[in-house]
Parts: sequence; structure tokens; C-alpha cells
Amino acid sequence: MSLDRKTAPAIHSAIEFDYILPAINEQTLSNGLPLYWLNAGVQDVVEIDWVFPAGLWYEKKQAVSQAVAGLMKNGTSKRSSQEIHEALEFYGATLKVAPSNDFSTVTLYTLTKHLAALLPIVYEVLTDAIFPQEEIEIHKQNAIQRLMVNLRQCDFVANQKIDAVLFGDEHPYGRYTQKETIAAFTREDLLAFYKQHYDLGNVKIFMAGKISVADVKILDDVFGQAAAATTALPERVFAVETAADKKMNLINDPDGVQGAIRIGRLFPNRQHPDFAPMVVLNTLFGGYFGSRLMSNIREEKGYTYGIYSSLAPFVNGGSFTIHTEVGRDVIEPAVKEIYHEMNVLQQERVDEEELLLVKNYLLGNLLGDLDGPFSIIQRWRSLIMNGMNEEHFNRNIRIYKSITAEELQVLAQRYFNIGDYHEVVVV
Repeated sequence: MSLDRKTAPAIHSAIEFDYILPAINEQTLSNGLPLYWLNAGVQDVVEIDWVFPAGLWYEKKQAVSQAVAGLMKNGTSKRSSQEIHEALEFYGATLKVAPSNDFSTVTLYTLTKHLAALLPIVYEVLTDAIFPQEEIEIHKQNAIQRLMVNLRQCDFVANQKIDAVLFGDEHPYGRYTQKETIAAFTREDLLAFYKQHYDLGNVKIFMAGKISVADVKILDDVFGQAAAATTALPERVFAVETAADKKMNLINDPDGVQGAIRIGRLFPNRQHPDFAPMVVLNTLFGGYFGSRLMSNIREEKGYTYGIYSSLAPFVNGGSFTIHTEVGRDVIEPAVKEIYHEMNVLQQERVDEEELLLVKNYLLGNLLGDLDGPFSIIQRWRSLIMNGMNEEHFNRNIRIYKSITAEELQVLAQRYFNIGDYHEVVVV
């Protein structure tokens, strides 16, 4: 059938589409380890994620989680750091370890046909890392150097301080790395954390790409044969100690011409019924390039190149933060305009045209997230690791599509009260 090039195709808003999260396969390996996998895509590539309870939340000694993640690939009892990296490079594969506040994720990207050769190497890294002392010393030296360089940047310091202000500097979500904490940990600290928190008994495995049952069997032949009894981790409870002072002003560079502004408050995590509606309000307020904050403070006032707001949901809490860097001479008016935009959303309902634009932006991004096996498995991983399921995803879609201007105004009246916010300015 020939195309009619005289008639333009119909244009549809993202809000008109149906959003279906492709189903995944859920099974256990021969030893009981949970595996979630998805066969999708057209390229012969695969992503495998091993997710462990090994984030900052579980540290008994500061800087250990990051150090373990950074050094795991630097030697086992059978292979040196060089041999591990050469093997990965030979097969054109990537293996990375990414620690976060709650979890640590080990991710392998490779051509599907190389799984049989690479999975034994990953298994070694996850079960037999030895943390050579010389590698630890190099890691410490490099980490301290990076920290010293970063501490000269006002935005880096502001990011540290706003978390400490909101959660308390002894809370895992609020404390930040210091030179002394990097210098203090030992090889024994790393080995103890590694053995307890990278125990295969506590892992969840996610696998996606152009894969088959045969490829799943290759994974099972390596990881399904290991001893992997689930071990209960000790419950860790931390008090949130939000600072009493609402404002913090720091001079990090007396000659600095720019100031970093962070304005934030605690906010519930994904489990809370207000989280999904707040995603819409955040997008409207400061979550994308066409937001209220960007239109006012960048486009109209010219105070900054960029200003954004964001939600940071964790397993045991969360926050909402506005972040920008502006000229030193316009810090005060920039802060004033941020609060002004909060007040406007409390007092006035957003018009339907702007709300539709925000909804289409949000849902359009979701369309991208559902295009490709890696992004699909990452969305499933987020749901599963936060104790949620497909219905939570569907509920969010319904909210994004149907939320009204009135509901957003009520939400702003609940969460945009200026007295609830802490302000950090670092020059």
C-alpha cells in the first residue's frame, strides 16, 4: 500500500496512549535465588543486575560502602585486577558496581553469546574479592584527592549540607564523606562489609535483553549452584534530626562569584499516596526545562543557566529539593523568586493548557522508558526493590492522566509552605 504523502498523519497527545508495563518472568534459580527476567529487544545484548542490601544505610563505618564497590573488581584469589579487566575488555563487556543510599547494584552488559565465559568471572568478583592492601591505599589516595577538589566547588558542598540539614549528619541519608573517614577504614572493615552485605543469600537478580530459556540456564549453572541461604540482616533504625535553624550561609570561596542555592524539605517516599501527585506538581514547578522556576529565574530574570526541583525517594524516607547556582549578587532575589513561585501555586490554579503540557511531558518520558528491554527491567527493578508491583505503576499512570488543577493546588498548599523549608547557600 502506497503512502498518502499529501495528508499529514494525525497528531496524538501522549495522554491518549495506553501505558502497559511488559510482563516479566519471575522464577527462582536451583538454589532458591530470585530471578526476574525479560526477553525483549532485537540486538543480541543482555543486561544482568545483581542487587544487594549494601548501600550507605548498612554501613557501620563511614566510606566503607563506596570503597567496597570501588574495589570489588580489583582482585580475587584466582585473578588479579589486571586479569579481570582484560577479560572484560576481551569480550567487549562492562561490569560496574553502583552503591546508593539503600542498595548496591552490580551490572553486567555483554553480548548474549559471551554469558558462559563472563558469568564465572562475575561470580568470582561477588564471592571471592580479596581487597589487596596496595589497591586499598591507591583507592584512599584517589578518593581523598577527588574529595579535596570537590570541596572547592560550592555546588558540591551545598549538596552535602542540605542532606545533613534535612536528615542529620549522623543519619545515613544525611552524613557525607570526609577525609578522616576515608583514611580510617581498614581492609578488615571492607572484608566484613563485603561478606555480610554481598552474601548471595540476599541478592535479587534482574536480567533483560534478547535472551532465551537457554541463557537463563547458563546463569543458573553458575549462580544457581552456589550455597545461598538467606541470612537476616540486623534491623537498623536511625533517628531523623532535622536542623533547628532554617537557614545556613557558608563562605566556601571568599573570591567566588557564584553561589549554590539548595532549598529543601523532607518528603515521603514512593509508598505514600501523595508521591505520584507530587511528581506532577514537581514537574510543573521545577522538574523540566519548561517549568515555572526555569521560566521565571532563567528565562525572565536571567539569574541562572539552570534551576530544577527534584524528589529523592529512598526506602526509609525522602526529600524534595530545589537546586540552582546563581551569581553572587543575585542570590537573595533568586531565593525570593523561588518562594514566590511556591506561593503562586498555592494561590492560583494552573491553567488547563499548561497542565496538559506537563502531563504530556511526563507521559512522553514514560513512553521512552517502555521502549527497550534495559529501561523496562530498570522500571521493574525499582518497583520490586521498593516492595511494589504492576498495580502501583498503573495507579501512577491514572494519576498522571487524571490529576486536576484543583488537586495540584491543594497539594501545593500542603507541601509548599515556606516555613517547612530549609535553605542552604554556599558561595
